[in-house]
Formats: sequence, structure tokens, C-alpha cells
Amino acid sequence: PAAAAARPAQVLIIDAGHGGEDGGASSQSGLAESGVNLDIALRLRALAVLCGVEPVMTRTAQEIGYPPDAGTTAKRKAADQHAREALINSYPDGVLISIHQNCFPDPRPSGCQVLYAASDGSRELGELTHANLCAALCPDNRRVAAPAAEDIYLMRTARCTAILVECGFLSN
Repeated sequence: PAAAAARPAQVLIIDAGHGGEDGGASSQSGLAESGVNLDIALRLRALAVLCGVEPVMTRTAQEIGYPPDAGTTAKRKAADQHAREALINSYPDGVLISIHQNCFPDPRPSGCQVLYAASDGSRELGELTHANLCAALCPDNRRVAAPAAEDIYLMRTARCTAILVECGFLSN
């Protein structure tokens, strides 16, 4: 009761993957992943607010402010990732949803897939999110929720519950 009231509420952190100089994957027509991710993330934010949750966004625009000493694209991308990591890890009770689009040379794969971090609660959230997305949007999807690869920076460094949602394939 009193201890529960003093505990801070969980914070929903929405990450629109890529952005700025990092456009991510692109479709055959040149549609950049970063813009699609931002559009979905802003819609997710609107839904969260409608449900009474005020989320934290890692970005709300396509442009990203880079530090003046980040003189190369690689340094700017690294600076952006470190800034996102710091923001995410500043919320110990955070729940991170990182929005992305898949790209694959084989045109056959389609549908969503959720990857989850090793942090507490991530697997459960990832499996639940994946099941709900598939049930609502792509019931024939044979992909399964899976652990995020070690090279996915935010999934590796987030200390909170964290998932990455590959919403679909820009490549097909």
C-alpha cells in the first residue's frame, strides 16, 4: 500500500529506430526505414496517450542533433546510439519498444517478428507482443519471437525490459 504508492510507475520508452544520417534499410522505391519507424512510433505514442500513458520518445523528428565533435557519419551514429542508451537507462523501471523494419534479399519472407533483450521481463513481453501482432495482422506468419542478436546495440545495453519489433519487410 504505502510502499506501492511510493514506487514510481513503469515508463514506456518508444524508440523510432534509425533517423538522422542513419536511414536504415530502404525499399526498392527508396522509402527509408527511419521515416516508416518514426511514423509508427508517433502512432504508438498517440495510442499510449489515449490509454493514459505518457511515453518517453527517443526521437520525435527525422533530424537528430549530433555533438559537434562527431565528425564522421560513423561517429554521429555512435553518438546517437549512446544518447539513446543513456535516455533508456535513466528509467530503471522502463519498458522499451524499439520500432524497426526488416530487409532481406529473398522476396519470400514477410510479416512481423519480435526480438527480445536478455533483461528481466523481455522474453515474456516479446512473446506476448509477437503473438498479438500475428493474431491481429498476419495470422499465417510462421516467425517466432526470438532473442535479439548480440550486435543489436540497444537490446544489448538496455537494462530495462526491452523488445525490438520488426514490423514488416521493406524489401518485399
